Formats: sequence, structure tokens, C-alpha cells
Amino acid sequence: MFDWYRSGSTEERKTFWACYAGWALESYDLQMFSFLMPSLMVLWTLTKQQAGMLGTVALLATALGGWIAGILADRYGRVRILMFTILWFTFFGVLAGFATSFNQMLVARTMQGFGFGGEWAVGAALMAEVVHPERRGRALGFVQSGFSLGWSAAVLVSTAIIAWLPPDWAWRVVFWVGVIPSCAVIFIRRNVKESASFTKAARNTAPQASLLSVFKPQYARSIMLASLLVIGLQAACYAILIWIPSLMVERGLAAGSMIVSILVMAVGAFFGFVSTAHFADTAGRRPALISLSVLAWVVTVCYMLVPVNPLLMQVLGFWVGFAAIGMFAALGPFLSELFPTRVRTTCMGFVYNVGKSIGATAIVGVGWLSAHTGLAHAIGLFCLAAYAISTFAMLMLPETRGVSLDDIDAQLDDATDNAQAAQTSAAG
Repeated sequence: MFDWYRSGSTEERKTFWACYAGWALESYDLQMFSFLMPSLMVLWTLTKQQAGMLGTVALLATALGGWIAGILADRYGRVRILMFTILWFTFFGVLAGFATSFNQMLVARTMQGFGFGGEWAVGAALMAEVVHPERRGRALGFVQSGFSLGWSAAVLVSTAIIAWLPPDWAWRVVFWVGVIPSCAVIFIRRNVKESASFTKAARNTAPQASLLSVFKPQYARSIMLASLLVIGLQAACYAILIWIPSLMVERGLAAGSMIVSILVMAVGAFFGFVSTAHFADTAGRRPALISLSVLAWVVTVCYMLVPVNPLLMQVLGFWVGFAAIGMFAALGPFLSELFPTRVRTTCMGFVYNVGKSIGATAIVGVGWLSAHTGLAHAIGLFCLAAYAISTFAMLMLPETRGVSLDDIDAQLDDATDNAQAAQTSAAG
């Protein structure tokens, strides 16, 4: 299972750790807010709808941030933009710790979201371009497993600080300590080089990526279907991740039991990432995503609706993490293989972050629906609808396992040349 790492070059390993660490840090910064929401709801007397808005706004901002970061990465390089995104969302995370009102927090979280948008797409593209095609699924899947580390750190750090410090200060300190891992990620990334694919594409005289690149006809079908895929997966995932702590509080679970439950889910996610990565490289991207979506349908609804039983909740929680979160291991290689190098991060940034932002409206939707159906039923209903959308998109997209990124670039060049020849002939 780890042969892809042992057989990789020094540059592949350095790139892996740079992408892994950055994704873990973003996951920490993004997920820790869900553990602060109960405290902020009490301190600032927020409604569930307001809390849902704070949870959603950073994700909505990722659409524009990811789109712009993708364009800049296609123009100026993946590594430079990855460094910038870390500095950006860390800075505004520190500012969020100084917020004194709902409106100030809303602005800080919005600005932080612009930085979140660039990390995944640019890092996934860089890793996809560096690693060998036969190992791409496993390499990107293990990068995705950094989410489990970040999520686990968010659980442990947030709950420890909230338990040790006064409520008025605890949530602020949680934001501020994010500076420490940020410095570590910047140190890890200091010597990472650009991929050969990007360097080659940068020498090409073709037009550079722009805001309009994602609307070009040759990418339209892939953009639309890939966006639907991400919308479905992210809607289900964030409905679970953001509202799980509140559901556990609603069910009367003690703080210790809550920590254990979420850590079990994070462990399940890690094993899901590893297993899905291997499955995606052996059976294909689509079979992996469709199989995990079906499994996620079943276990998520069971987890939300079964009577409170500590042992059963832990078992189901492991499988929720395994399926609903672990399936994202196949998403990175899948999306990176749909687009050519010159617009790869532009298209991936648009697809992933627009999908993520639209999917994030499920957070507000769950908050609204929970007032009528109860929180557990609201989460279950949103997950069922979301997985139906993503499964439809997967059935319409092509299988890409083992494809060479150079072949994708060559096909684009041929298509462009043919189109120009046709235009010249028509003009003549």
C-alpha cells in the first residue's frame, strides 16, 4: 500500500509532505470553527441560522478565492500560490480571534475563506503533476488523509483550550494558536520545486489562464458535471461535519464522549482515504466514488436516526468517516485528470470551490430544516439528496484512471490546432 511512496523520487516525497501538511492545516483551521460554534452561540446569543451563516460564509468565499488562486497558479506557479494561501488564511484567522461581534466575525471568516479556496486545488494539481500516473490515485489519496490529522487536531486543541480557559478567551486562543502549525508548513514548503509539466506549459505560447477560461466550450461539459459532483459530495460532508458537534450536544453527550466520537470518525476517515486511494488506482475513480457514495447513504442515515447507544454510535461513526469523508481521496486525481496543464488549477479551483460553496448552503439549510424536523432528520435528508446529485454526475463523467497528463495536453493542442485550421479555411 505504501509502495508508491518508497518508489517515489526525492522531489515526489518533498512535494507530498508539502501538500499533506498544507491540507492538514487548512482542515484544522476550517474544522475547529464547528467546535467553537456552541460557545459563540451562548456568548453572543446567536440563533442556529446565524451560527449556520458563520459556518457557511467561509465556504462560500472559497469559490472566488479558489478560482482566482487557480488562475494565478496557472500563470505564476503552484508553489508560490500555495505559500501565499497559507499566509492569507492564517492572518485572517488571527484577526478572527479579535472579533467582538457577529458582523466582525462574519467579515473575518469571509476573508479567511478566500485563502481556503486555493489550498486544495493548487496542491492537488501540483501533486498530480509530480507523481507517476500509476501512483497518482494513492499519492493524492494520502495527501487527502491530511484532513484526518487536521480534524483530529481541531478536536483535541479546541476542546482542551475551551476546557482550560474562561469562555470569553478560549475561542480566541483557538484561533491564535493556528499560527504555530502555519510556520511549520511554510518551513516544509521552502524547498519544493515546480512540476515539469507546469514548467513546460509555461513556455507554451498559448493564451494564459484567465477568469474566462472555465467558460470555454471545450471544458464546459467537464466543468458542469464535475461541479455537480463536488456540490453533492460537499453538501453531504459539511452537513455532517459542521452539525455533528451540535447534534451531540443536543443528544446530551458528555464532552469526553463527544471527543471520542469525533476522533473515531476521524480515524474512520483516515482508513477511508487510504482504502479509497488504493481502490481508485486499482478499480478506477468512478467505481470508487460510486461505491463509497452508496455506503455513505446507508451509514449516515443510520448514524443520524438510531437511538442513542454509545457503542453503536462509535461503530457507525467510524463508517460515516470511512465512507462520507474517505471518498474524497478519489476526487483529487479524478479532477486533475479532466483538465490540461495550462488551465488545470483554474478549472480545478473553480469546480472544487464553486461546488464546495454551493454545497455549503446545506449548512444553512440544515439549520433551517432542523427547526421543523429536528437536527438528526435534517442532516439525513440533506445527505440523501446530495449523494443522489453526485452519483448522477459520476455516471456522466468518463473514467480517467492511468491517464497521462501529457496526453491530455497533447489532445488539447490537437483540438486547438484543428479549430484554428477550420477558422482559417472558413475565412479563406
